[in-house]
Amino acid sequence: METLITILVGLLVTVAVYLLLSRSLIRIILGTAILSHAVHLLLITMGGLKKGAVPLLGENAESYSDALPQALILTAIVISFAVTAFLLVLAYRTYKETGLDDLDVLRGFKNE
Repeated sequence: METLITILVGLLVTVAVYLLLSRSLIRIILGTAILSHAVHLLLITMGGLKKGAVPLLGENAESYSDALPQALILTAIVISFAVTAFLLVLAYRTYKETGLDDLDVLRGFKNE
């Protein structure tokens, strides 16, 4: 199962890098969102996909699952959602002010 998820992470990173290298502001924002999801999957996979009981003091089980990677990923998902929302609002305001989405034109490298 870990091998399949690692291949999926590689595919998501490939798509994210392709989107990050484009000139459109919306594609770059989508690329950062996909890249953050790929990192979340990678971290949860490297944390181990183990089956076990909840780590409570009163439980007597053969194996326990570690809750720390899951808690860290949950926190990272909330942070990446907030950053993506901020970037979308920033892109919206940029488009409202300039009417442009092309980063080369916004930087002044090209004329319309």
